[in-house]
Amino acid sequence: MIKAGKPREIHNKIIELMDAQRRFALVLVLSADGSTPLKAGAKAIVEEDGHIIGTIGGGQVEAEAQKQAVEACKSGEPVVFDFQLHGTSKSDDEPICGGAMQILVDSTIAKNRSIFNNAAEAIKQRHRGVLLTKIKQSTHTKVDIEWIPENQISNHITFPGSEQILSCLKHEKPQLFIESKSKVFVEPVIPKPNLIIAGGGHIGQALALQASLVGFDINIVDDRPEFTDPILYPEGTTTYCDDIPERVAELLKDSESYIVIVTRGHKLDADVLEACINKPAAYIGMIGSERKVKLMRKNFIESGLATADEFDRVFAPVGLDIGSVTVPEIAVSITAQLIAVRRKRLAEIPMYIGTKKTEIS
Repeated sequence: MIKAGKPREIHNKIIELMDAQRRFALVLVLSADGSTPLKAGAKAIVEEDGHIIGTIGGGQVEAEAQKQAVEACKSGEPVVFDFQLHGTSKSDDEPICGGAMQILVDSTIAKNRSIFNNAAEAIKQRHRGVLLTKIKQSTHTKVDIEWIPENQISNHITFPGSEQILSCLKHEKPQLFIESKSKVFVEPVIPKPNLIIAGGGHIGQALALQASLVGFDINIVDDRPEFTDPILYPEGTTTYCDDIPERVAELLKDSESYIVIVTRGHKLDADVLEACINKPAAYIGMIGSERKVKLMRKNFIESGLATADEFDRVFAPVGLDIGSVTVPEIAVSITAQLIAVRRKRLAEIPMYIGTKKTEIS
């Protein structure tokens, strides 16, 4: 039996259902204007009996999508419909968000197995690309899907242009393009950011849980078997029982990786930091008091392990200053900082530098 999964797992579920020869329709939010429960790019799968995997926001819009999907499974015809969230009060049955959504229900999705397989394989290899959902509406609605790896987008010469597609990918923002009777929905397909947590103690475990909820791939590195037991971590976490500095240096391969150093001791923290401070990374954070960080900074600079600029890109003490005291609160503060760095990087806002990185303006 295939169980409902998280939205980010929807492409794997599509392949799973195809291989099981189950009849279903893909529900895709093409556009969402105003106040809506979810935005463009939200997806769900609806099987022929109405069973739904994923969500496009719940409520009446989802109920209508389920109804349309069941009908589409019977007819074999895709459909595009508009939904207005126009209720006037919270006592009404009608939704009151005040927004509008356009939704595709594609019951012909099974013909595109190779497309979704290519996208899934790209994610597995940590490569990026886009899915183009092409919709032509006349007497009948026709849907075609194309997968374009990032390194081939510049060769795309049909509508929409390669610059528009690259912009969607750069900003990780799906967008619907309209030309005459044709619509093309551009959906960036991007691997989850890679988070390496050095140290599987209480903070490492709590951080793994929090960060997984907001879409990070989790890697735990510790040299103690009892702290790398997969049962301690969210499903999908990769654990390594190994020399911590050596394994961290091996895992930290590109500028899209995030590293948080929360080992069991100051000396080990310093060894891990030494292993990664000169490597490209989106984020390096290290736990510790301000006194510990100042002393470590002095030692690193005086010994030539790092320049002042290299050390000052380290987020230490790690986490946003929200007054956190308990382990779960500390994990929340670190996760919030990870989000802030990730999203501000994507918006091309400079990352925090110096010793006041935890101040968000």
